[in-house]
Amino acid sequence: MNSIENNRALPIRLFIYMQERFPLMSHGLLITAFTFSAISYSRLSRGLIGFIVVEDFLIGLFNGLVFFLLLRICDEFKDQKEDKLYRAYLPVPRGLVSLPELKNLGLAIGILQLLSIILFQPQMLGLYFIVVGYLFLMTKEFYVPDWLKQQPLIYALSHMMIIPLIDLYSSGLDWKMEGSLMHSEMLWFMLVSYFNGLVIEIGRKIKAPDAEETGVNSYTKLYGTQRAAIIWVAVLTLTLLTALMAINKIQIGSSASIFLLGIYSLTLLPGVAFIIKPTIKKGKLLEKISGVWTISMYLILGAFPMLNNLIA
Repeated sequence: MNSIENNRALPIRLFIYMQERFPLMSHGLLITAFTFSAISYSRLSRGLIGFIVVEDFLIGLFNGLVFFLLLRICDEFKDQKEDKLYRAYLPVPRGLVSLPELKNLGLAIGILQLLSIILFQPQMLGLYFIVVGYLFLMTKEFYVPDWLKQQPLIYALSHMMIIPLIDLYSSGLDWKMEGSLMHSEMLWFMLVSYFNGLVIEIGRKIKAPDAEETGVNSYTKLYGTQRAAIIWVAVLTLTLLTALMAINKIQIGSSASIFLLGIYSLTLLPGVAFIIKPTIKKGKLLEKISGVWTISMYLILGAFPMLNNLIA
């Protein structure tokens, strides 16, 4: 326990917490690509030229960041017992921030989020409550916490549904704000987002034998070291196939597919290397490359085609 660190002013402690648990640079880049691409894909699927109003995008981006930060905060509450027992180095168990302080932070940003929607985007309230409602159920572990924790696969699959629901909200900044209906092709983008979420989730919980922690769940503990990496490769490949289908649905050209295949090939290498010889360094690389793949995929699928249309 670092008593000097823990006695600092709350804003400083929250800043340190964010650096460790929700770094705005990396998370902000990913969520920006996520939001921009969801809107772009929605507009491309509807055959529209041009992007949405910048102010609407910025408000939507803020709300997307808040959704994911609320997910992080809710996880602190869900994992508090395990973290206290097995991961005392994390911010909450080591006393950097308390759960009541995080609760107040969550309430503050949640209120700002809701006010921004009520004041500037009231059309989005319905989609907002869908996301918040599912987030609430996740926090309560769908009211079957003991059973769900004994079913790690179902746990991961059910919790990952929040990603396409945030996609639904983000795409609504296009179709909902214009009083239209979501185009059916958007379902492909949401499916890609679901599998992408699994790529990141599995990638961050693949550990070399020397990196495993007592009491901390990982997919390598659950399925075995090599088998977990093979599952990651399989989900990555499934994401590629759905992304190729999504590209085909909006007909943005073969160059996008070729570029995506190139990124997939580079992303695949660390997974194959880990399968052959798992090490701590390769495990960390697998987690990082999962994020790089996700950002690249979103840019190829929505952002780059939209930017091309705007420049042309």
